[in-house]
Amino acid sequence: MEASALLVDELPSDAGPRSPLVVLVHGSMDRHTSFARIRNRLVESCHVVSYDRRGYAGSRAVSPPARGLEDHLADLAKVVAGRSATLVGHSYGGTLVLAFAARHPELTASLLAYEPPLSWLEWWPTRGERSRPFGEMSGPEAAESFLVRMLGERYHRLPLRTREEAALDGDALVRELTALRADPPPFEPEEITPPALVARGENASSHQMRGTELLVARMPKAELRLIAGAGHDGHRSHPRQFAALVLEAVALAGTVESQA
Repeated sequence: MEASALLVDELPSDAGPRSPLVVLVHGSMDRHTSFARIRNRLVESCHVVSYDRRGYAGSRAVSPPARGLEDHLADLAKVVAGRSATLVGHSYGGTLVLAFAARHPELTASLLAYEPPLSWLEWWPTRGERSRPFGEMSGPEAAESFLVRMLGERYHRLPLRTREEAALDGDALVRELTALRADPPPFEPEEITPPALVARGENASSHQMRGTELLVARMPKAELRLIAGAGHDGHRSHPRQFAALVLEAVALAGTVESQA
């Protein structure tokens, strides 16, 4: 599969072709457009790439369907295309960029991972508020359950067309989240050597708090950051603060280069 089969959006920087490259990776039940207000804040100084992951939105028809993290890692490698980049991932996208950095430190100038799930750890919750695990649900059922948990009553106020569109992403959701728990751990934190920011919202769940602290304690060059007043959807609710963290991560890469 070629990267061109994915919906990939490259936004060259206003500052010219030598600008640092930033690649934005969305989470489950999301799409690259959720980074729109962040992209607008980055393009003044950065070349920004975002894309719909295989199975979602504009990349929903890409075949074969992604079976798990390894397929998404292969897609990300094709999007990066041999370039050194600051990788930014939200939620499942955060787990993805961490795994990519462990495998490809030469392509990872720095990274930012916001509330990445560590679902393979035995203490990570399996059910939350769901009535049964995602693996026992159909795609549309899983999509609705996920969004109700994320949005609460706001989900039922979404337009019918929006809910129907979201249901089409449910199969991708089921595949990636069940595989993330069932497959071997995608990385060990000690393997992630590029400079990194691991971030969470002030209102993060207890397991996200524990997970981000674990990563920072064990990754060689990681620092913890907090977005005040934010929850799991901090990239949507607090785009200015999220963009500031991205630029801080880009600066970490520049510091490393200046010391080389």
